[in-house]
Amino acid sequence: MPYRALLSACLLLISALLAAEPISYGRDIQPIFTRYCVACHACYDAPCQLNLGSAEGVERGAHKLPVYDGKRLEAQDTTRLFLDAQGSAAWRRKEFFSVLEQPGSQAALLARMLELGQGAAPKPNAKLPAELDIGIKRDNQCPRPDQFAAFAKENPQAGMPFAVTGLGETDYQTLQRWLQQGAPVDQQAWRASAAEARQIEAWEQFLNAPGARESLVSRWLYEHLFLAHLYFNGGESGHFFQLLRSRTPTGQAVDPIATRRPNEDPGGTFYYRLAPIQGVIVHKTHMTYALSANKLARVKELFFSGDWRVDALPGYGAQRRANPFETFAAIPPQARYQFMLDDAEYFVRTFIRGPVCRGQIATDVIRDNFWVVFQDPRHDLYMVDARYRAKATPLLAMPGQFDDIGNLFSLWRTYRNKRNEYEALRMDSYAAAPAPSWAHIWAGNDNALLTIFRQHDSASVRKGLIGEIPQTLWWMDYPLLERTYYQLVVNFDVFGNLSHQAQTRLYFDLIRNGAEQNFLRLMPADARQAILDDWYQYSGRLKLWLDYPRIDTHSRTALQLPTTDPIRGFAEALLNRYDSLNARPDPISRCKGAPCHRAGLPAELQAAEQALSRLTGKPAGGFKVIQQLPEATLLRVELADGTREVYSLLRNRAHSNVAFMYGEGLRYQPALDTLTVYPGVLSSYPNFMFSLAAQEVPEFVRRMESVRDPQAFDQLVVRWGIRRSHPEFWRYFHDLTAYIREHEPVEAGVLDMNRYENL
Repeated sequence: MPYRALLSACLLLISALLAAEPISYGRDIQPIFTRYCVACHACYDAPCQLNLGSAEGVERGAHKLPVYDGKRLEAQDTTRLFLDAQGSAAWRRKEFFSVLEQPGSQAALLARMLELGQGAAPKPNAKLPAELDIGIKRDNQCPRPDQFAAFAKENPQAGMPFAVTGLGETDYQTLQRWLQQGAPVDQQAWRASAAEARQIEAWEQFLNAPGARESLVSRWLYEHLFLAHLYFNGGESGHFFQLLRSRTPTGQAVDPIATRRPNEDPGGTFYYRLAPIQGVIVHKTHMTYALSANKLARVKELFFSGDWRVDALPGYGAQRRANPFETFAAIPPQARYQFMLDDAEYFVRTFIRGPVCRGQIATDVIRDNFWVVFQDPRHDLYMVDARYRAKATPLLAMPGQFDDIGNLFSLWRTYRNKRNEYEALRMDSYAAAPAPSWAHIWAGNDNALLTIFRQHDSASVRKGLIGEIPQTLWWMDYPLLERTYYQLVVNFDVFGNLSHQAQTRLYFDLIRNGAEQNFLRLMPADARQAILDDWYQYSGRLKLWLDYPRIDTHSRTALQLPTTDPIRGFAEALLNRYDSLNARPDPISRCKGAPCHRAGLPAELQAAEQALSRLTGKPAGGFKVIQQLPEATLLRVELADGTREVYSLLRNRAHSNVAFMYGEGLRYQPALDTLTVYPGVLSSYPNFMFSLAAQEVPEFVRRMESVRDPQAFDQLVVRWGIRRSHPEFWRYFHDLTAYIREHEPVEAGVLDMNRYENL
């Protein structure tokens, strides 16, 4: 046989052997899903509830009903992966259907969806067809296997991966071979290391200690940490754990108890357990919390150093859920508040980007950028005045426990009136207390200063004061912080109906107003009404009259602030006084002359940041390019040595007020929009990305400054933009996660591309 023919035959034989070799799910398949699919198919907003971040999610399959539905009249069954059912059979009983099974002679549904996508690849780096709906509110049809043929005929561009550069040929063939082999799954759950296991045992022993005081504290801790991705100092990289209630004690396999909310009756004997979080870590749900021997000692010191007692353990009824201040009244409030302050970024993060994965229920109640500070426990009347605390506690109950549609407005009025009665009590009590000074603002650690950004239906929070001085600030005390946490995290049911979700949103509006009113106490008395009127323009005045209590315009403040623009005066003093606590100084957005860049950078990055600073501080009425930008744009800047820096360009949309659930567009003031430019990835949901060399940044900025219309912006996108159809889209997209891993390794997770726009 000639040499070439022999070689060809050998290659064919090798190919045949490789094709016949069993494919490993853990080694071969999950990495492909992670690379191409998890960016959309994760969390509750995964299209068709198809979660491809783990073998359990792949085998569970898809479902016709979406989790996000703010209009449903009845609550939906919960479908939380790893919790509400175990194994494919149990999920079939909950009406999930397989995407892996091969009915009759047909290929698996997943194979057909991949084939449809592979056959309709988008034109490289071109805009997608305008008629292709890629919005997160699109109507996903979720065809069953017997419906696929009709679906494909009507939706030829709806294959997977959807509306983005598809799989490489090798990855595509690997997936198809795996499906042809029957889609075997061999992924094994990972286990805690020996060092982690020792710490787990110590924490479980503490949480399950006998005694009434111990039981009440453990319940409070569980309700505040159930959402956390816990990790141990000295633990393995990438190992995270969750706190569960289990039917089984330490030493046995965890058997989780699934209740709709974490503060509902577990129904009998249970144990607090720490279990590994399985599956791919995604950034939008990755809220980390560190555990260690020092943290355990801190918890013991906070909760058990004082002499207090529990006469009887509280139950789990609706009133107990509605008012945690009554439920946990026996625990010293100083311990509860200080525990939350120690890690304030985590607790604010839980209700800013927590149980909803996307905050479409709550985000239109907040402005697009603002700062948060906290009231010092030594000057919080709820901490230091027992008589005040006794009067206030019954008024702090929150709605959402009952979801009858017919009672929505009566329930809302009842809780609104309670809240306003509390605000009147609070105003009168603080008017009689010493005037607030800088000592009244907590400065315990770098969690004391937080920045919140909203991007339409998502939001993020970071330590430090980022961006220009915002229009509003929040000053949160313990009742405000705890109520926000319980209303938006513990008591919020993402599977709930319209009534429950409306009550949640409406009460959060009152909490925001309370945090704003508390901040006004720091302002000069004669300036407060004008500031409030600026926050609640036009229709906001109606809301001030309808639902909000009057403000105190008489009590003095001990802060020496300028009479003109006291908010700016306060913010500048805050930046100076708390400079050592400010985790993220911002010379780019708050540049006061040159230089406008961080210290210690190479010359080419200094020049780049100096140029980028020109994008900030300009309202969109004159800086037209802002009107073309989405909410969260990522700018990838490559240096000559092959490294790169990433910047977030966040569009801060202006509103006359944020006091109503509907009609946001009517209150939008686009000419007042601005940009924040800051190094790092400040959103879980990139809307678009540019990539360019550092020496090109000054030209990029000049082109941005010259944009006057969509056509000019399109030219900028063509030159530097990374469209969904870019041949190397996935390399650029996942490089953002790689950047987070390099700079904040504990916080790294796969980003979400559901909001990546078709620019």
